[in-house]
Amino acid sequence: MEGIPVDVGLIYEGERIRKENMHVDLAGPKSFGAELVKLADMNKVKDRNVALVGPDIKDMQEGKAYPYGIFVEVAGSTLEEDLEGVFERRIHEFSNYIQGFMHLNSRDIIWCRVSKEAAKKGLSLRHVGAALIELFKANWPMIEKMQVGIYTDSEGVKKFREDARKIFQKRDDRLRGLKDDDVDVFYGCALCQSFAPQHLCTITPSRTSSCGSISWFEGRAAAKIDPKGPIFEIKKGELLDELRGEYFGPNKATYDKSNGTVKRVFLHSIFEHPHTSCGCFEAIGFYIPEVDGIGAVHRDHKGTTPFGIPFSTLAGQVGGGVQSDGFVGMAIEYLRSPKVFQADGGWNRIVWLPKALKERIGEDVPKEIRDKIATEEDAPDLEKLKAFLKEKNHPVAQKWKIEEKPVVEAPEIQMPVTGMPAGGISIIFKNAKIYAEKVIIKKEKGK
Repeated sequence: MEGIPVDVGLIYEGERIRKENMHVDLAGPKSFGAELVKLADMNKVKDRNVALVGPDIKDMQEGKAYPYGIFVEVAGSTLEEDLEGVFERRIHEFSNYIQGFMHLNSRDIIWCRVSKEAAKKGLSLRHVGAALIELFKANWPMIEKMQVGIYTDSEGVKKFREDARKIFQKRDDRLRGLKDDDVDVFYGCALCQSFAPQHLCTITPSRTSSCGSISWFEGRAAAKIDPKGPIFEIKKGELLDELRGEYFGPNKATYDKSNGTVKRVFLHSIFEHPHTSCGCFEAIGFYIPEVDGIGAVHRDHKGTTPFGIPFSTLAGQVGGGVQSDGFVGMAIEYLRSPKVFQADGGWNRIVWLPKALKERIGEDVPKEIRDKIATEEDAPDLEKLKAFLKEKNHPVAQKWKIEEKPVVEAPEIQMPVTGMPAGGISIIFKNAKIYAEKVIIKKEKGK
């Protein structure tokens, strides 16, 4: 691409920049940021203009993380508001076309990384903005004008993120009255397959894309303007399991897009065949067998879950398009869905949320269960979680046995081993699950 010191093309999509090759991080877990696309009046957009507020890549200290905000304004006589979220999600795809520039996630949880090699070649954030304009206009001729604003100063990014979150909330609120039963088609999104080849998002009125940026309305708008693109229509087909949210159409689409790897998908259950995940999910749902409940943690949570492990470790279990029984990546908006984990008990099965996430979804948590759900302040570990749920009489605690059966003392059982050569005993278990507090193997005296 003319005027840009690095290559730009589809070949670089999926490029991973490891920490040892990193010049700087933009936003991400050690900083903050957001991205937003808005439809604007034609006379308010200066076509192909890129404005930068804050330090550029060359001014940034190697190895550090900086705030990052990217504001895209588009204008066109045939554009509609539903396309804002669609265009916004394509920032992820097109940013990854730039050699030495990696983009992950969406909305207000983006994470970008610039390689040392790209920085040495003179890559500027203005080049990033210019590349996005070229790629957007090449793919959608209906975009008549486009301008990009990039923020890297802390105060500017904070204000931009705050304003963007209000717009995200407005978009999400629009979908609340529509249900899966009200529509004949769902939508599929394969935008993340460069990072997770087995993954396909099924987007329904009750289940926003896992990244949180594509609702059913936005899926409809995307499929309308580009029917053969990465966001496409999925016929619902036969309803196979209403409670779990299993349909013939999404099963077939996922099977086809995953090259036969994923055969079944439950839209509203965390067990057996949970929805696949890429890596851009806003939150993770996870089963806690010790209390027979479900927890959820969002990407911004800096602490650990009751397991003692952080979001980043859980993400490794969930991402890549692999179905992991008891784990699922999801949008935060899904926690507001009336169908959230409905096959597993819904809110009566949810036992733990980070305080910030619980406050964020607020009134959408049923009043009768709200105070019975623990946070990291109430239950930082499994023992305290169990005690909290019991004290609050959470629905899962009501199912526990009040008294465990008394343990009967049994004499030690000695197993003579004959014909065993000197050197020890080999014990081999195959396809076995063993739960024990302690195992003691003693050598008999005199032998």
